[in-house]
Amino acid sequence: MSQKPAIRRSLRLVDLELDLEIFNGPFDLLLTLILREEVDLLEVDLADIVISYIDHLEARGELDLEAATEFLVLIAALLELKSRLMLPGEELEELELDPGQAATELVERLLDAHRYRGAGAQLADDLRAQAGYRFRSAPLPESLRRAALSDATASYEPALLAAAIGRLLELPPEVDVRHISVPKVTVADRLVHLRRLLRRGAFDFEEAVTGADRVTVAVTIYSLLELYKQGELTWAQSEPFGPIEVRPAADGHTKLGSAAA
Repeated sequence: MSQKPAIRRSLRLVDLELDLEIFNGPFDLLLTLILREEVDLLEVDLADIVISYIDHLEARGELDLEAATEFLVLIAALLELKSRLMLPGEELEELELDPGQAATELVERLLDAHRYRGAGAQLADDLRAQAGYRFRSAPLPESLRRAALSDATASYEPALLAAAIGRLLELPPEVDVRHISVPKVTVADRLVHLRRLLRRGAFDFEEAVTGADRVTVAVTIYSLLELYKQGELTWAQSEPFGPIEVRPAADGHTKLGSAAA
């Protein structure tokens, strides 16, 4: 029962009114009655349905390819079902379909038609999108493969071309880096500097790096951590981004948790 509403939604694409000997109404209603076995498919003249659809297209004056494809799939399915019903009795028992099986077969055919139509539309869109990027894979015509020497014209004077090639062979001058100052600082130097300040007592970290460049500041921080690891000093910071006070260790070794920095 859940398949029949899906069939009816699909058949709405085929907007066709029929006037047959055994039925008068929309095409999708006729299909629904056939699937419910309320109308005998053997009594339905499918040729009249096709003629009615052709008259319908002529009256509209235009061809809806999607609806036409839908109609052809449905008619093909009905023709196959009707041919099976017309087989002799023994084979009819083997091939006879109940309404549920017939509905499933029609739905599968409709889905296949939609998939092929969607794939074709996707390929057409890709072809249009790549129209400006496709290249010629065929070889050049024979007339364009060779050119006479008389047709060749010089774009530059030979002397100008030779001078350009000669400049490519020259070695470029060495880059002068004497104007670049390279800071030279070692951890040993900064350890000596920090120990000298510790002998005076507590001091501010900014005092230890006054006038220093970024490399010297980084090496000073590393030296500070090294002295803390050896238990020679500790530090404290009363507030975030505030001054850092460095002072000698009182007990020979401090714990990291006592530092607020």
